[in-house]
Amino acid sequence: MGGQSLHVLNALDVAKTQWYHFTAIVIAGMGFFTDSYDLFCISLVTKLLGRIYYTEGHDKPGSLPANVSAAINGVAFCGSLAGQLFFGWLGDKMGRKRVYGMTLMLMVVSSIASGLSFGKDQKAVMATLCFFRFWLGFGIGGDYPLSATIMAEYANKKTRGAFIAAVFAMQGFGILAGGLVAIVVSAAFGALYPAPTFQVNPLLSTVPQADYVWRIILMFGAIPAVITYYWRMKMPETARYTALVAKNTRQAAADMSKVLQVEIEAEPEKIEIENEQEKVEELNGRRGKGNEFGLFTKEFLLRHGLHLVGTASTWFLLDIAYYSQNLFQKDVFSAIGWIPAAKTMNAIQEVSKIARAQTLIALCSTVPGYWFTVALIDKMGRFTIQLMGFFFMTVFMLALAIPYHHWTVSGNQIGFVVLYSLTFFFANFGPNATTFVVPAEIFPARLRSTCHGISAAAGKAGAMVGAFGFLYAQNGIGLRNTLLILSGINFLGLIFTFLIPESKGKSLEEMSGEAEQNNTPTRESAMEAGLEVRTSV
Repeated sequence: MGGQSLHVLNALDVAKTQWYHFTAIVIAGMGFFTDSYDLFCISLVTKLLGRIYYTEGHDKPGSLPANVSAAINGVAFCGSLAGQLFFGWLGDKMGRKRVYGMTLMLMVVSSIASGLSFGKDQKAVMATLCFFRFWLGFGIGGDYPLSATIMAEYANKKTRGAFIAAVFAMQGFGILAGGLVAIVVSAAFGALYPAPTFQVNPLLSTVPQADYVWRIILMFGAIPAVITYYWRMKMPETARYTALVAKNTRQAAADMSKVLQVEIEAEPEKIEIENEQEKVEELNGRRGKGNEFGLFTKEFLLRHGLHLVGTASTWFLLDIAYYSQNLFQKDVFSAIGWIPAAKTMNAIQEVSKIARAQTLIALCSTVPGYWFTVALIDKMGRFTIQLMGFFFMTVFMLALAIPYHHWTVSGNQIGFVVLYSLTFFFANFGPNATTFVVPAEIFPARLRSTCHGISAAAGKAGAMVGAFGFLYAQNGIGLRNTLLILSGINFLGLIFTFLIPESKGKSLEEMSGEAEQNNTPTRESAMEAGLEVRTSV
């Protein structure tokens, strides 16, 4: 890396925290707000979908068949996996900014389309809902590598971890917003269209207007994304991409001087020398060597192979447990009796009860966990927080599983909910945040978005295992054995954490090895190569 590029990037590393940093957090974070809202709001309405479209007579309320439930909960993760790989790669090829708006618009269109799923026939509704949620997931997937990379490349090295974690922490507010929207919508429809409970009148317990409830809840996720779109389009390309990948140090300095209150001057004379040196390297066939290695090279394998295995494996293992817990909270709470039996409620009341339970968990454990990470990540370090999080998730899962019968006894459910909440707290004050932060910090700029996308895609593969596997495991081996398996998965995550380096307090170039090429050519060496060196006055 040329010395002039390093000068620009050093200026970013030591820049004071400014208003634009917080603006960038909000712009990137609102995408994550939408991501989490869209991914998790489906769990609030699956029981309602079962009552509306899969009636089972007068014995018990209708419910989605296992395969349909798994498809609706998991199809967005399939889309996310594909989107993370595709947009991660595209972000390194075309630039972060050019791709950033695409993901948001795809999310907006797909959110609205999900709520407008066609027809009243169960097959038509479920098929179109799954189709649009796949593309919703595709857009959400792209937001992961791009948001993390953009925030990492804007931030200074002192508070970089907190800034990236703050973007991801907006996920907690998205989960919270999903519960609150469901509570408000169900309360409004419950007041306008009162209905008896299922055990009083099975037919009238699900009013026709309940079909609007789930559609409104799903479509609401488009609103924050639409609001954010304009501001995303005004963001300049990150200096690190412009300087290190696009090789335009002058433009990088100009862009950063506009948005950050720092004086960054790209000296024309040095830029001319660097440009001429690149020509020398091309003539000598040296481009592509040194620090210009690609993803599928021996050099990458030696330098970053274990790092990529570490970031991908820990994210994969974390998401098996995390998404199992999040998507199927309602089933867990029903199993231990914390949510009343379905037949004692009408369809809209059930939505409200599920939303209240999930909102309470989000408010008391999920959201605080995220912000504990934001506050402490640059003090404790990424490695320590991740190791601690996996450890306590393992401990609390075992505490739930081993005396499982005790927790199902009437009067003991609150203890179960407290321990269950603590697993969420240490997931978010732990690996759920750090697995997002670390891949944005330890890989070279030209591969950063791609490697983050690969790591995140591994996570979504884990989420798919959680979404599809938990449903069948709970029905096949029971909740207690499922919790034991999840505790073992958390322990494996703890072991694989040892493959990840600590990036606290280090520049992105130090972590990726790009600082090693701080060999700015001299005027004499360029002239000796037979090239003209022009001095700008």
